[in-house]
Amino acid sequence: MDILFYHPSFDSHDWISALSDALPQANVRVWGAGDNAPADYALVWHPPVEMLRGRALKGVFTLGAGVDAILSQLKNHPDMLAETIPLFRLEDTGMGLQMQEYAVSQVLHWFRRFDDYQILKQQATWQPLEEYERDDFNVGILGAGVLGAKVAESLLPWGFPLRSWSRSRKSLPGVKSFAGNSELSAFLHGTRVLINLLPNTPETAGIINQSLLNQLADGSYVMNLARGVHVVESDLLLALKNGKVKGAMLDVFHQEPLPQDNVLWAHPRVGITPHMAATTRKTEAVAFISHTIRQLERGEPVTGRVDRQRGY
Repeated sequence: MDILFYHPSFDSHDWISALSDALPQANVRVWGAGDNAPADYALVWHPPVEMLRGRALKGVFTLGAGVDAILSQLKNHPDMLAETIPLFRLEDTGMGLQMQEYAVSQVLHWFRRFDDYQILKQQATWQPLEEYERDDFNVGILGAGVLGAKVAESLLPWGFPLRSWSRSRKSLPGVKSFAGNSELSAFLHGTRVLINLLPNTPETAGIINQSLLNQLADGSYVMNLARGVHVVESDLLLALKNGKVKGAMLDVFHQEPLPQDNVLWAHPRVGITPHMAATTRKTEAVAFISHTIRQLERGEPVTGRVDRQRGY
C-alpha cells in the first residue's frame, strides 16, 4: 500500500513516522513536484492540482475538519479528483474537545458578565452588576454536525436552554432541534448566544447578516468558530453599534491573517483569536485515518465521507 502525504506547514517527518507506525504495511511518502509514482491513498491540505490529477486513488483524506478548500479547487479544476474517488474529512480527532473548551469558556465569560467587568476595570469603576437569568440565556448552535453536537454536549451540564439549527433535524439530548429554512426564524427568536459551526457551502456563505442578527434577542452575543465567509462583517459591526449584538468572539475571518487595519481589532466588544479554536492533532488524526483505511481495505462501511454536492 502506498500513501502520499502533503501539508504546506505540518512537520512531514513526524506525521510519516506516526502513519508508518499505525500502518506498518504501508509505504508513506511526502509528495513532491514530479512524483507520478502510483499511490493508493492521499493525505492532503491545500494540495497542488498536479498531485491528485489523474491518480486512481482509493481515497483522499483532508487533514482538517473543513473540506471547503479542496472543494473550491475542484470547482476550478474538476479533473483534479474523479467523482468516483471518495473524499474524507476528519470528523473529530481531538477537535471536538477543543471546541468544547472554547465555547464553554466564552459562554460563561459572557454569562458572568466578565466582558462588562473588563470595561468597568478599564474605567477604574467598582460596580457589582445585576446577574443574568440562566433560563433566559438561550444558547443557539448553528450547525448540529459532529462538532456542533460536541459543543451542545459540553454546555448541557451548565443548565442553559439549548437549541440547534441544521439542514436536517437532529436528535441531541437536552437540545431543541430546528431544521430547514422554514424554522430558522423560530430558532433565532430568543437566542441570546449564537455559536456558528456550520459547514462552508454556497447556501451558508453570508448567513450571519443583518437580517439574521436582527432576529436575535436584544443584547445578544455571536461566536464564530466555523468560517469567516459566514459573517458579513459590516452587518455585525452595525449590530454592535446599535446594541442589537452586545459582543462577539471571532476565530475566523474573510481574510487571514486579519489585516492590521481591520476595525475589528480595536472594537472593545469583539474578541479575536487567530483561527485556533480547534486544530488538527496528529495522534488522534492518525488513529482515525489508519482505522478508516483498514476498514476500506476490508470493504467495511466507513464514516467521514464527504458528499461533494452538499459540501460536507
